Amino acid sequence: MPLRLFSSPLAVPSEKEASLKPRRPPRPNPAKTGTGDAQNAHALGWKDALQHSMFRPPSPQISTLSLPTINLTTATGEKSKMEDTKSMTLFQPPSPTEVRRQAKIHAAFGPLGSRRHLYTSRFTGTEFPDAVEDEPPYYYLITTYISYLVLIIFGHVRDFFGKRFRAKHYRYLQEQDGFAPLNSDFDNFYIRRLQLRINDCFRRPVTGVPGRFITLLDRVSDDYNLSFRLTGTTTQALNMSSYNYLGFAQSEGECADAAEASIQKYGISFCSPRADVGTSELHVEAERLVADFLGKPAATIYSMGFVTNGTAFPALVGKGCLLISDQMNHASIRFGARVSGAGVDMFKHNDMADLERVLRERISQGQPRTHRPWRKILVAVEGLYSMEGTIVNLPGLVALKNKYKFALYVDEAHSIGAMGPRGKGVCDYFGIDPSEIDILMGTFTKSFGANGGYIAASKAIIDKVRVTNAGTIFGEGPTPAVLMQIMTSLRIINGDIAAPQGEERLQRLAFNSRYLRLGLKRLGFIVYGHDDSPIVPLLLYNPAKIPAFSHEMLRRKIAVVVVGYPATELIASRVRLCVSAAHTKDDLDRLLAACNEAGDVLQLKFSSGIAGGRDPEADEAGTIVPPRWKLEDVIERGVHDAKQPLV
Repeated sequence: MPLRLFSSPLAVPSEKEASLKPRRPPRPNPAKTGTGDAQNAHALGWKDALQHSMFRPPSPQISTLSLPTINLTTATGEKSKMEDTKSMTLFQPPSPTEVRRQAKIHAAFGPLGSRRHLYTSRFTGTEFPDAVEDEPPYYYLITTYISYLVLIIFGHVRDFFGKRFRAKHYRYLQEQDGFAPLNSDFDNFYIRRLQLRINDCFRRPVTGVPGRFITLLDRVSDDYNLSFRLTGTTTQALNMSSYNYLGFAQSEGECADAAEASIQKYGISFCSPRADVGTSELHVEAERLVADFLGKPAATIYSMGFVTNGTAFPALVGKGCLLISDQMNHASIRFGARVSGAGVDMFKHNDMADLERVLRERISQGQPRTHRPWRKILVAVEGLYSMEGTIVNLPGLVALKNKYKFALYVDEAHSIGAMGPRGKGVCDYFGIDPSEIDILMGTFTKSFGANGGYIAASKAIIDKVRVTNAGTIFGEGPTPAVLMQIMTSLRIINGDIAAPQGEERLQRLAFNSRYLRLGLKRLGFIVYGHDDSPIVPLLLYNPAKIPAFSHEMLRRKIAVVVVGYPATELIASRVRLCVSAAHTKDDLDRLLAACNEAGDVLQLKFSSGIAGGRDPEADEAGTIVPPRWKLEDVIERGVHDAKQPLV
């Protein structure tokens, strides 16, 4: 029998090759092997086994490394050893258990398809530009307003007749036995008559790991979205809805192993507030790692991001102080500002000229009535705005800070881990020393795959926050498993363990963000935000298109988040696509194809090209052509063009 080499354990000869060069067993020798019937049965079994091994379906490939398979079979000698000799393989194909394990891993974090799908997130210009926002044709704006008007009119008509002919359904809005209703009829109108129509798009139940793919629990409603019941089936969808920026939402790997070990050593919880006996060595070590990672002298951590902002401002500012907030800041900043007791003012979103106007006016006027100078002025902004996809103009802010001598508070809930060549947030992205920022706040929910938040600043500020912050005095700190998830993911990003995994995650996220954004623009969609932002808002405008787009994506097994008023402006309904390092280029191509089809059906391609997406040809200099690229051209040129300045 000749020695046969296959180039790969998955390589199989074609049917034509097998027919031209059949591999036959040696002729039977009754004198040596026994009776003819026994020999024929043995030869037939050997042939069937050989054909089964040669023509069976290949196992799924789980690695780019091809290993040679060598089959050694002895067919000569004094005595045939056909009965004793089996095909020996140096490298066996993966077992079904290993295939399932690899499929589970890739469902949470996809493999890198090519080194070309990497990019470094870094600002290299001189002056940070504002994000250009395209405007739809007036026809779409007018029809959007008309749609809301029709919904409001029909809602009031239904309420008018419903309160008279179906009074029991409105009892919760009316006074009962002298008790005032807990729900206001006017405030409840939007939820009752507008949101209820599209309620099936929100709060979809899920199960499993929210990684590259997510498993949705299927549900139906028999009463027009008043209630839902589970069908018992599930749908696995491409996950474009979770803030899993670096792909650390995994049930296997270094982070999961460390979290499991911490539970065995420390248990589930510390069962006490931080100010009592709830501070462990894990808290101290995690705070040290966070401070070192951010380049700050000290840091303190909390078990919830909203609580971090909500309790930090009362500890930082109070009566006689002024807090100036970006108008697009998160609700947690607004909540903390209200309970702080400080004076509050706002400036236009990411507009440094308007911020300077507010500063000059407020500094010159002083406190209300007394006109005394403000005890302290604190400007609060976000590093990356979750609804707009815009990056804060940090160089402009630092210049104003040095000019007007105010304190600067930067909420990096979405930018930490997702921005900059080292994943250290907007300071890293712009190359600004963290010492220029007085207070850095962030959360561990997004890029780190954990939960909780942190505040990093000078030791004096952190010491004051620890003794005056209600979240420290009354709230429990993060659990042992969460702390180990935070510390392990930080070490991976830093390259202390599993190098160079952290750098690859950062570069994959940066490439995916630019690739998807450019592709959507070229297809003709209006997309908000800066090019390096992993949050990609795609504008829908008309309220009827909110559920329509969500259903179209779900039909194609893609999970997205749709957002409308009051989370956005009335006419600025949108779908918010969250890019992750766990996504592959094939995933993004699948998303682009789905958006392309849905955009044609729902008439969403009304970009003028002013915000980018057009083909920059020399003979069209100075002109703006609405981009309407073919999907094939978008995919073909996307990898190269995504690494260029996006137009």
